[in-house]
Amino acid sequence: MATGPRQSLLFVTDLAYEARGRRYCDEDIFLTSRLREDFDTALCHPRDAAALLDGFDVAVIRNSGPVLHYQEAYDAFRTRARELGARVYNPLTGRGDMAGKQYLVDLSRAGYPVIPTVDRAADLGLLPEADGYVIKPKLGADSVGLRFVRTSELSSELSSELSSEADGTQLIQPRIDFRYEVSFYFVDRDFQYALHAPHPERRWVLEPYAASAADLEFARSFVDWNTLDHGIQRVDACRTADGELLLVELEDLNPYLSLDRVAEPVRAAFVTRMKASLRDLPA
Repeated sequence: MATGPRQSLLFVTDLAYEARGRRYCDEDIFLTSRLREDFDTALCHPRDAAALLDGFDVAVIRNSGPVLHYQEAYDAFRTRARELGARVYNPLTGRGDMAGKQYLVDLSRAGYPVIPTVDRAADLGLLPEADGYVIKPKLGADSVGLRFVRTSELSSELSSELSSEADGTQLIQPRIDFRYEVSFYFVDRDFQYALHAPHPERRWVLEPYAASAADLEFARSFVDWNTLDHGIQRVDACRTADGELLLVELEDLNPYLSLDRVAEPVRAAFVTRMKASLRDLPA
């Protein structure tokens, strides 16, 4: 049980957002029901967050949907948070998806185990040969704008997509032959649980995953790279046909947690750890 004065939380979520294969609203209704045990908690839509920010001790960004759907409001929220010196959870210093997907290009260049990624037509030669390629917006999320292109069509597609001012705005990756996808969930750099999708065609049909020491070393390398001391992070990876793990995404803004897919003791432990993280969030 929490001691001392109760802090107030502005819990930012879009309960009406419809995500494929997931019910964001159910997860946030559950989380807020538990957070209210220790915090005075109010919910708001992401479009309202900037106007309400100064009335709460902490703003908690949760299942608020892709920022692309409310970019102007999100930019206003970040600006207002900086002006107020507001405590935001996750802190707005993340280097992963919170800042766009440039990190995939940077990590690929630096030799990290990520899906090979470039963002300019001149760099296509850095990608391995593949049967097809994926093109997606650098500022995209939740598969918005994602397209699959056959190898024979790649050059013609990119000659218009990535020329002049458009160059650098799209990510290009080879289509990877993988066995399954797996996600690792962290709070304040502490590993909580892992889930995997054993059937690649059903990304969000998740089952508990027993992470090995090598798996956790892989996931922690990206959490360490992100230098985000507080908050929730999800490291998404795929297991290739030859057994290697490759990073798919480092979600550090509003990662869906799939709490309905874990056992009750795991779910309870996660909530307890999240509450402690919120109480310890620096001013």
